[in-house]
Amino acid sequence: MANYNNRGEFLLEALNVRVVGQGQSIIVFSHGFGSDQSVWSRVIPSFTRAYRVISFDLMCSGSCDPTNYDFQRYATLDGYVDDLLSFLDALEIDRCAFVGHSVSAMIGLLAAIHRPNLFSRLILIGGSPRFTNDGNYIGGIDPAHMEEVFRRMESNYESWVAGFVPMALGADVPDMALQEFSRTLFSMRPDIALHVARTAFAADLRHVLGLVRVPVCIIQSSVDLSVPPAVAEYMRRHLGGPTVLEFLPTHGHLPHVSSPAPVANAIQQLLRRRF
Repeated sequence: MANYNNRGEFLLEALNVRVVGQGQSIIVFSHGFGSDQSVWSRVIPSFTRAYRVISFDLMCSGSCDPTNYDFQRYATLDGYVDDLLSFLDALEIDRCAFVGHSVSAMIGLLAAIHRPNLFSRLILIGGSPRFTNDGNYIGGIDPAHMEEVFRRMESNYESWVAGFVPMALGADVPDMALQEFSRTLFSMRPDIALHVARTAFAADLRHVLGLVRVPVCIIQSSVDLSVPPAVAEYMRRHLGGPTVLEFLPTHGHLPHVSSPAPVANAIQQLLRRRF
């Protein structure tokens, strides 16, 4: 940090922030757990003629220096929210659309609560305010099963990755997608991956959904074992601002990896949508 004027400047390098494109309007792409910004590699080219596109790696990503990962700072999603807002300030961004996958969908929601004027809209792919079931709320994962997942990650991370990747991506996906997601998961330091998983899957943000006033566009795979369609419907009903939900005929929790073309088309349409 001594070589930087502020944390925002440090984060531009530490998070591998990348800016491409020709346009005036700005889109920020933020990846989910177990991946890095490379997951957008077949989506971003659809936007570079009309937009300035920003992508980056979350600090937990295997593409970032693990010595920069602060277990206390990232024990909640607030640390990631602060990172996002700090590097956008360093880039002097005062208005942008935000595309967030999975846990980054929640990071985007929290950031929009803190700085609503910064975001023109949020486009959330496979987002969930709570991943585990709770009474009548169906998050998709039984809490007892989640604890078993954590035990498997801790005891044999490589074996867990081998089982998790095909489950998360869904059936009949290209081998390239399986290889890409496996690579990014294996690149994470196992203790960091476990810590991030505990943070993400233990979070319960249902109580803050009503505080979000920014327009929200939800993209949901029709079949997603990690986030069932009922979660997307729950968010649509409980978010505080204008909200639209679009189901895609895709399978798995990472449709931007397994089916990038329909995801890119959906994002383009949602960016043009009037609220």
